[in-house]
Amino acid sequence: MNQHYKSIYEEVSKCNRCGFCQAHCPIFAVTGIEKNVARGHNVHVRLLAEEKMEISPDFKDPLFECLLCKACVANCFPAVRTDKAVVAGRAEYIKRVGQPKAMKLLFHTLLPDQEKMAKYVRLLAFAKNTGLSKLVRAMGILSWFGKDLGKAEGLIDKMPGSFFRQRIGSLRLEPATAKMEVGYFVGCGFNYMLPNVSESTIEVLVGQGAKVRIADNCCCGLPAYTYGDVEAARNMARKNIEALEKLNTEVVVTECGSCSAFLKEYPELFEDNKAMKKRAAGLSKKVKGFSEFMVTQVGELAANSLSGKKVTYHDPCHMSRYQGVVKEPRELLKKISGLTYAEMPEADRCCGGAGSYHLTHYEQSMKVLERKMENLKKTGADILTTECPGCILHLSHGVRKAGLPTKVLHISEVIMDATRR
Repeated sequence: MNQHYKSIYEEVSKCNRCGFCQAHCPIFAVTGIEKNVARGHNVHVRLLAEEKMEISPDFKDPLFECLLCKACVANCFPAVRTDKAVVAGRAEYIKRVGQPKAMKLLFHTLLPDQEKMAKYVRLLAFAKNTGLSKLVRAMGILSWFGKDLGKAEGLIDKMPGSFFRQRIGSLRLEPATAKMEVGYFVGCGFNYMLPNVSESTIEVLVGQGAKVRIADNCCCGLPAYTYGDVEAARNMARKNIEALEKLNTEVVVTECGSCSAFLKEYPELFEDNKAMKKRAAGLSKKVKGFSEFMVTQVGELAANSLSGKKVTYHDPCHMSRYQGVVKEPRELLKKISGLTYAEMPEADRCCGGAGSYHLTHYEQSMKVLERKMENLKKTGADILTTECPGCILHLSHGVRKAGLPTKVLHISEVIMDATRR
């Protein structure tokens, strides 16, 4: 057996093919295809490890259909880590077949370097905000790069005029009397797409007596990891561990659920490097998501401009199933008098965004999103809040598409409203 697959082989061998994963898989719900279910992935990866299966479209397509939402893991009696099996299969695929040049550029050149990434995003922002991207879409040019990319371009309504890192100089990062010092990890999604959310987070932290030290970090590495480029993810993890160690704070906060989840999993990237694993473990113990940290920092609050509104919460997969952070955001929202909290049916079911999934599997992601919108309607909520940039963008698209009056906000924006007077 290929040594690379020994640990994964032991994991997928736990699968008894009972089929309980079927009822909980968002992709199986919209495709009805058995090979898209966890037990299908586990069988494929096991056969690949035993060298009884070739890399082919029959292997690749279902493997990249997976959302990595871990709904299957949460409902699996032996708790088979199908998410790890899928990533291992993707890693083997790119090892044998190779990566598209654009993906290699993104993971190995742009995402590890803030300045280079910012230059490319500025070009995208210019194209989007001047209407050039609509022309490109109308001409069908985006479809050259992927069958669904042309459709997915419309997911983003408009890009901000400046990034969060460009706004840092105008922010107050230290209260008059500091009670604590907090490291802040800047997520790519909020830096480039939703800088107002990062500003809200900083305002809330400072308002609660925290001196905020902003890390000189790059991408957390999760996008590369989910596409099977583990080495690129490991390279970014090294950079971030060094950057966060320099802050020397007792806690590191990020309002991005995906970033906090992956930062906590850094030790798993360095199983063959004891020194780096120890440093990664030291960092992972310090990392807190926004609601996870703030629920212990604030007392009773009162709604300000949001007074009289009804709010509901969507659990990002990387918050609920990857980190077990479920009660904290709800407790935080329920501390705000003047807001009515309504629990959404299937609140922890994936919205279909899954990072860049909607860019590569637009039709499937839209079907998953439609189910989420139907559940949102049942709440009658004025505000839908969550803790993931991908979820915010995807849910916002769903709200616009469904013609709902619901406002999609990050939970830090809701808390900012309640703490601002």
